[in-house]
Amino acid sequence: MGDTVEIAIVGAGPAGVLVLERICANAPELAAGRPITIHMVDPYPPGGGRVWRGAQSALLWMNSTAAGVSMFTDETVVMEGPVRAGPSLAEWAAEGTDAEVTEKTFVARPVQSEYLGWCYRRFVETAPPGVVVREHAARAVDLTEADGRQRLRLEGRATPLTVDLVVLAQGHLDAEPGGEEAKLAAYAAAHGLTYLPPHYAADIDLGLLGAGEPVLVRGMGLSFMDLAVLVTEGRGGTYAETPDGLVYRPSGREPVLWATSRRGVPYRAKPTITLKGPRPEGPRYLTPEAVAALHADRGPLSLDDDLAPVVARELAWHHYHELFLGHPDRVALPWPEFQDRLATAEGADLDALTAEAVPDPSDRFDLPTLLDPLGAEEFADLAALRRRLLDHIDADVRRSADPARSPDLALVQGMLTVFLALGRAQADGLLSARTEAVELGVWAQRVFSYRASGPPPRRLRELAALTDAGVVRPLGGRSRITAGGGRFRAVAGAIPGLSVEAAALVEARLPGPTLRHTKDPLLRALRDRGEIREETLDGADGTIPLDRVASRGNRLVDAAGRVHPRRFALGYGVGGAFVPVGYSPPRANGIAFRNADALARRVLTELSGA
Repeated sequence: MGDTVEIAIVGAGPAGVLVLERICANAPELAAGRPITIHMVDPYPPGGGRVWRGAQSALLWMNSTAAGVSMFTDETVVMEGPVRAGPSLAEWAAEGTDAEVTEKTFVARPVQSEYLGWCYRRFVETAPPGVVVREHAARAVDLTEADGRQRLRLEGRATPLTVDLVVLAQGHLDAEPGGEEAKLAAYAAAHGLTYLPPHYAADIDLGLLGAGEPVLVRGMGLSFMDLAVLVTEGRGGTYAETPDGLVYRPSGREPVLWATSRRGVPYRAKPTITLKGPRPEGPRYLTPEAVAALHADRGPLSLDDDLAPVVARELAWHHYHELFLGHPDRVALPWPEFQDRLATAEGADLDALTAEAVPDPSDRFDLPTLLDPLGAEEFADLAALRRRLLDHIDADVRRSADPARSPDLALVQGMLTVFLALGRAQADGLLSARTEAVELGVWAQRVFSYRASGPPPRRLRELAALTDAGVVRPLGGRSRITAGGGRFRAVAGAIPGLSVEAAALVEARLPGPTLRHTKDPLLRALRDRGEIREETLDGADGTIPLDRVASRGNRLVDAAGRVHPRRFALGYGVGGAFVPVGYSPPRANGIAFRNADALARRVLTELSGA
């Protein structure tokens, strides 16, 4: 047995904890009998880390059901390391938590934190002989090297933590405002206004938003839902079920939220139904072979120009697979015939096929309307827009729980299939630089997140109640935000002639990955010394900067292009693409599990010769 090797994992949230688990799982095979000490570095408790910490409001919920969350690998995961099975969040809750949780529950984030903390403790307790885990409740602020070892400086500690290898698994990080946001922040500071740039709702001072004061809010996704919860229920407001539906009873301490977004509607509700037909085995059209053949014919592929038609056909196939096999009474052709014709039909022929095969127009796949339900509609006044939004929310909530609308769930699963297929195409080097730099992110946000990663249905019912109560006032889509005359102003795009002024503006979204504007002291120190650099892509239009941390095989790359053998990183803001990390749905061959296993094996292989 050789000397102990020491690993520091910076970040003890789900991503870092999963790396820990995979190192423990693979150590008996790859550690060559050497003892290992793993240092978990995070100012927040291990398991939940910052985002999923227990010390946050129980009013904040997950947007995944309890059955869809697991930190344990299973037999479906394609990886080299061994499976170490364990319970999903729902199974864990059924075994003894005090919380009332079913498979379909969207649990409060503190409950998720309990689960993640339990998983962490189990991983530590079941670590193989020779593996020791130590915790450091501190923030890492710098990383240097001396005598071939890594010296990690921790905030408030005089002596650095010296290890053989470091893994950065920091997750979402705070950022300084940049571009338009920096200009708005400067304007607010100069004129005594309140400007909240992209943020985590649990981490900002919402006391700046006064009772009864108008607040402009840009964004109607998940961050908007968190904001609305904290300034309504979080200030003493309550909901009541009445014969007319859910009603909000204000506390009188709420601000007035004037909400706008690109579409002017919230993200779609998470379906709580199940498939009626067999789960489709996809992808059907966006297969590795089909994408490779298209690349051989056209060269680097654009998502917008080359792959969009294939993506649309793939999504249509998932929708119709469930409609035809789960609800055969609602179609007029046999599935094999429809499927054969769907493979080649385009334009007017496709419209004719769907009209022939699917009598009810509401059963037909309509991607443009799905992604932009209000489109270019204009409204005479706020009351008309409010009625339209409330009708949209009501219909969406009803669909999310209606077994007859199970094709909606099939479509969500189809979007996940597309997401994975696009990730593989990127990994195989088949996509254009612009697609990697811009188009994938736009698709992930405007298509996948909007339809497949929305809020629990209850949250949309609450939003409707808040709108009825006048606490939330919709401005529709395409609104323009400006600053002038000592105020912020929103010019409504959906209501000609309407504008609203306020002394507060909130950007209701998370900060994007940014190496240039990061607030993280560790990344800033490494960046300023040239020990890490920004990821770039070379394309037909030249070099495209991605504002993400460059990596090769999860290893950090310095300004001279050198790959560091003992510094690894994964997660949001690392590499050329977004790669899911942390927990995953069980029995779904989760990408997070596969990537964590591959990273752990690289780490152990690197250290086996140390």
